Amino acid sequence: MEIIICPSEAEVGLVGAAKVAQIAARVGPEVVIGVATGSSPLSTYQALADRVEAGRLDLSKASAFALDEYVGLTHDHPLSYHDTIRRTVTEPLKMSPERVHVPDGSLTDLASAGQRYEEQIVAAGGVDIQILGIGANGHVGFNEPSSSLTSRTRMKTLTAQTRADNARFFDNPDDVPRHCVTQGLGTILDARQVLLVATGSGKADAIAAIVEGPVTAMWPGSVLQLHQHATIVVDEPAAAKLTMSDYYRLVQASLPEWQKLDA
Repeated sequence: MEIIICPSEAEVGLVGAAKVAQIAARVGPEVVIGVATGSSPLSTYQALADRVEAGRLDLSKASAFALDEYVGLTHDHPLSYHDTIRRTVTEPLKMSPERVHVPDGSLTDLASAGQRYEEQIVAAGGVDIQILGIGANGHVGFNEPSSSLTSRTRMKTLTAQTRADNARFFDNPDDVPRHCVTQGLGTILDARQVLLVATGSGKADAIAAIVEGPVTAMWPGSVLQLHQHATIVVDEPAAAKLTMSDYYRLVQASLPEWQKLDA
């Protein structure tokens, strides 16, 4: 794991965008990006949009695969992840809508939704860089604690904590869906590069657990310790409970020029 501690949320976004841009430049115009919803990646998307607007990055031929979707919300529902990805990723990054994919959370064929999504990812050549946030309980995607570390895309039941965390977006807490379709931890590990961004003191316990604790299904994000190319970018509050933060800072300060990100 590469751990990058930033002074602010805005800096997390700049560094995260620099990492995505680096991979896009290496792979080429048809780069495949895994995208996440939630608050943590928003500063990264904004910084990527700034690069696109300035002509420093072209994602018009890129593809994107979202991590998850609620079950039971229509695609045009303002709180569906289909609509969220449209507003936060597809339009600001000037991506072609037909190249942006979100799991199917409709009630018509949930049994095969996961397998269909896995096949779409394979057909696109796999994900070059997967952007992740993290829940307070350590979930990535909607892989809740106790998820199999080798799980694939499937329907999951959301924990009470996750539903409570997301209730602020809904008019009524009872409106928060109880199920989702999510990429599995094994699916996420298949990405060639992984970028996890986290901000705020509410993520400090989770970051400490997944970076410095054991690999365990009770902290699903800890599976990233098994990934060959995982980059964790956090602000100071999210890094507050890391015991080796001084070492992580030393590593970043000691990088040769060719390893540094152009943020």
